[in-house]
Amino acid sequence: MTELTILENVLSDRGSRYAVSGGPADSRAQAEAMIKELKRRKKFAKATHNTWALLLPGEPVKSDDGEAGAGLVILRMLERADLRGHVVIVTRWFGGTHLGGDRFRHVQSAVRAYFDQVGIDPGAGRAG
Repeated sequence: MTELTILENVLSDRGSRYAVSGGPADSRAQAEAMIKELKRRKKFAKATHNTWALLLPGEPVKSDDGEAGAGLVILRMLERADLRGHVVIVTRWFGGTHLGGDRFRHVQSAVRAYFDQVGIDPGAGRAG
């Protein structure tokens, strides 16, 4: 199994807490296996949402896991960075207060933190 990079406690807002994880994945099945591995940790199994995305040749895949739109936010960031064959998972533990649109900014912040941690240039795929 591929080693997961896990960043816990990336940020918190009004009681909700976020973490971000990821690693190389060549297929949807491999990405789902990595999420299953992540959920073997009790803390992540109890999370409200484990949203994720993966760019594969001809087949971008994502899952909102109940956080409508969050998978697409991750997918768009992967596309901008031209990061293919790498799953990124943003985990949220709901804190009791709805965050509205801020939740998307937090997903973006978590993905940026992951990119920083693993040395990915988020603008690499953009034409100058």
